[in-house]
Amino acid sequence: MGLPQVVIVGRPNVGKSSLFNWLIGRRVAIVDDVAGVTRDRLSHLMCVDDRYFELVDTGGMGIEDADNLTAHIERQIELAIDSADVLLFVVDTREGLVPLDQEVARRLTYVNKPVICVANKTDSPALDAHVAEFYRLNRGTPLAVSTRSGRGREELLEAILQRLPPEQAPTPPEEPAMLLAIVGRRNTGKSTFVNTLAKAERVIVSEVPGTTRDSIDVRFELDGKTFVAIDTPGLRRKKSLSTDIDFYSTHRAERSIRRADVVLLFFDPTERISKVDKQLCEYVAEQYKPCIFVVNKWDLYADSMPTEKWVTYLRDTFRTMWYVPIAFITGKTGKNVKALLNHAQMLFKQSRARVSTGELNRVVQAALQAHPPPLYKNRTPRIFYATQVGVQPPTVVLFCNEARAISPQYRRYLLGVFRDRLPFGEVPIKLYLRQRERSAARADRSDQDTWPEDEA
Repeated sequence: MGLPQVVIVGRPNVGKSSLFNWLIGRRVAIVDDVAGVTRDRLSHLMCVDDRYFELVDTGGMGIEDADNLTAHIERQIELAIDSADVLLFVVDTREGLVPLDQEVARRLTYVNKPVICVANKTDSPALDAHVAEFYRLNRGTPLAVSTRSGRGREELLEAILQRLPPEQAPTPPEEPAMLLAIVGRRNTGKSTFVNTLAKAERVIVSEVPGTTRDSIDVRFELDGKTFVAIDTPGLRRKKSLSTDIDFYSTHRAERSIRRADVVLLFFDPTERISKVDKQLCEYVAEQYKPCIFVVNKWDLYADSMPTEKWVTYLRDTFRTMWYVPIAFITGKTGKNVKALLNHAQMLFKQSRARVSTGELNRVVQAALQAHPPPLYKNRTPRIFYATQVGVQPPTVVLFCNEARAISPQYRRYLLGVFRDRLPFGEVPIKLYLRQRERSAARADRSDQDTWPEDEA
């Protein structure tokens, strides 16, 4: 499983960004009295009692943004809630319970995840009596904290640790079913491909009914292994989303990508790569999902163009995803479909692979010796050690003397070494740099960042 996510939510101006900065021990989120400063999600790697998780800050729920970005802010909040393992529902003790707090509570009613009600701005014990009114939100005992006076930090971190999902055993007792999201723009043959899978194997266990605008799950088997294919609606350019049906089709396709273990991104060789294809590819990369570029309907094009030309076309178009494998299939007849599924299974295993700390550090030290990092402000950046803290995607933390001293070019070099030397050759890798403090008194503070592979 990936790193657990702890997501901060609440109405505007209850101190969500202050809470975020306070918990991580450094100023990352912008704090301002003007409502709506935080629009996009911010995330930060935390380690508490040897347990790693990502803390995520979100914008205020229910705000009408002055720059007409309300829909964007709400979308980011929705995505954060969907991916959360624990939610911190922040309220303001000094202002008390307001209708917008109740609206936030209503939106969280059907979220089947642990929710901690955090009563912020409880600066002194004299305000504790005012915390009781938040019991009306039906989220258990509110936890009184104050980012200003430092009250309740340890209690809040302990409450978070108690509600995190249990750590996954390194070797699961049985191989789970792999979820395959089949995505692409319209008329690339996605549904035909799913129908071919179902008819060829004749072992459909279940099919969730829906229309062509829904995401449909089809369970099937191949060589004794179970798969779930998620057939998604074809997408159009965002400016063409003129109806609610188009909007929800896009929403369901993106949700299917987030659910998936491996994404099959379909292309039609009779059409040029479009902006929709690039947007889908970007979204898959943002979600750190293993992916295969699938050129479908190849029987219509194979005689007039060699596969190498389309491979070059895809590589030139999606330069940051050079590690993604490419498959040429004919979904209608089933040609090369079995090989495609076997390759998807291999990517699934790569995304769930773990390497020992010793092996990882041997690879890092060899990389440093072969190609040391360039000087930063006339100083040599140092990487002390590395550890893998999660899977799906493989997540690696590098402890160094100064995170910003490791340049983007050098991070790309390290990612390439990891792919060459570790069992992550064709899947995205999430890389964190974490600054190791020089004194025990500052051990809880860190300077780190994470880089999506389209930036690293």
